Amino acid sequence: MAIYLLFESASGYSLFHAYGLDEIGQNTEAVRNSILDLTRFGKVVKLVAFHPFSSALDALNQCNAISEGLMTDELRNFLEINLPKPKEGKKAKFSLGVAEPKVGSQIFEVTKIPCQSNEFVLELLRGVRLHFDRFIKDLKPSDLEKAQLGLGHSYSRAKVKFNVNRVDNMVIQAIFLLDTLDKDINTFSMRVREWYSWHFPELVKIINDNYLYAKIAKFVENKSELSDNHIPVLADIVGDEDKAKEIVEAAKASMGQDLSPIDLINVQQFAQRVMDLSEYRKKLYEYLVTKMNDIAPNLTSLIGEVVGARLISHAGSLSNLAKCPSSTLQILGAEKALFRALKTRGNTPKYGLIFHSSFIGRASARNKGRLARYLANKCSIATRIDCFSEMNTSIFGVKLREQVEERLDFYDKGIAPRKNVDVMKAAVESVVSQPTDDVHKKDEASVKKSKKKKSKGEAVIGEPMDEDKPTGVAADGEAPAELETEKKKKKKKHKLTEEQQEDGLVAEAVNGANAHDTQQNGAAKMKKKKKDREEPDGDVQMETEGKKKKKKKTKTEDNE
Repeated sequence: MAIYLLFESASGYSLFHAYGLDEIGQNTEAVRNSILDLTRFGKVVKLVAFHPFSSALDALNQCNAISEGLMTDELRNFLEINLPKPKEGKKAKFSLGVAEPKVGSQIFEVTKIPCQSNEFVLELLRGVRLHFDRFIKDLKPSDLEKAQLGLGHSYSRAKVKFNVNRVDNMVIQAIFLLDTLDKDINTFSMRVREWYSWHFPELVKIINDNYLYAKIAKFVENKSELSDNHIPVLADIVGDEDKAKEIVEAAKASMGQDLSPIDLINVQQFAQRVMDLSEYRKKLYEYLVTKMNDIAPNLTSLIGEVVGARLISHAGSLSNLAKCPSSTLQILGAEKALFRALKTRGNTPKYGLIFHSSFIGRASARNKGRLARYLANKCSIATRIDCFSEMNTSIFGVKLREQVEERLDFYDKGIAPRKNVDVMKAAVESVVSQPTDDVHKKDEASVKKSKKKKSKGEAVIGEPMDEDKPTGVAADGEAPAELETEKKKKKKKHKLTEEQQEDGLVAEAVNGANAHDTQQNGAAKMKKKKKDREEPDGDVQMETEGKKKKKKKTKTEDNE
């Protein structure tokens, strides 16, 4: 059986005929050994046809179709023109060798051309790829390299679908920097405390916050120069006047040693560095919050910015975290404890990084593991929504957070939580109704503006409003046709309602009632209708009481 080879290059489709396979052998090893020698391989494989791509965009579309396992119309026409056509009712005496099995199955389904993809065919295609520029005379190696480079860039760019706002690498770097800054600020502030305590040791007991301590150390400098005049400024820094007075009194009776001006300058500069670092840490935290709301809004609203960012950084990316099952997400960050437990056959850890969530801290000791499993389940749902949905909304995260709160109440108080199906339905409805609500709000605003403009114009002209005009008579004294049609419609509606009420009351009445009784009931009905028209906002209870009284009247009249 003859073998044809389909080769997809960056410059176009090409079809080869492998006809002299007996010279090199039918097995894979023989083909592999003969590939490097072009004189030997050229006797086996021969170019049948070559179809170049019309443009770079066409090459990209064809490449995307091949990677997805689809056959384009261009490829189908190329194969049908250049391959031998089998006779009707008979099988083809050749097979088509392809690199992608999915493309081969698609070709067979559409054109009924038998295809094969195995190691033998792949080795032949490898030889074709190696000597491709030799088979086509007018094609230069430099042109082929340029086509391959351009197609590679455009294909990867189209596959990645690069979105600047959804880059999770920035979140990973930001959370790493935030953790290192916390450690550095802590060590530097301890160094400031220890250094400045040689000069003013009493200040450590008065001020506990590291940032405030560095700020006061920079402001005070020399304790001997501190006086009662500095109390207002100290009160602004500390936020408490009593503490400011306490600092001034402690400075007057301090046991610390005096420092030289050069030492004080160095302490002051180092305190300024610590203050700058802590201020930069605040800005970095704000940046992390904004990035997390852009990249993973549902995970952020469920578990918080810091814990969500730590989960993403530990998994490597948001897509990796979305691919993790909830059981893996539950113990992310506790890998050492897990493998130690498996090695020693002890108890496995119940939670990893999600332990830092406020939900785990609020749960009781016996329910921490159960809540961690439930929270990991909701986090996996939130990450998958953030990763694979195109809409940037945090509604699902808010609903999932409500579910976790309900589960906490269920563990503590026994209140049954809502079903997940109902919660997700409500979330989907709120997401769908969001754009429509915005449109309605805009329409209402435009209607209000137009009404205001109309009212202003009419007030200036001096004409009465449309509502103030009499409904029955027009300005010329003649009844308009529109009002007459409206009256007819109202009469028809009233007649229909009267007939429905009469039918209902007749069904309730007794079968043996007299004609006189029915007339009385009819009169009572008409009276009731008039009352209903006069009081349209009456309670439903009054109507039911009226029906009961009518029933009693009919019964008494029947007895008489």
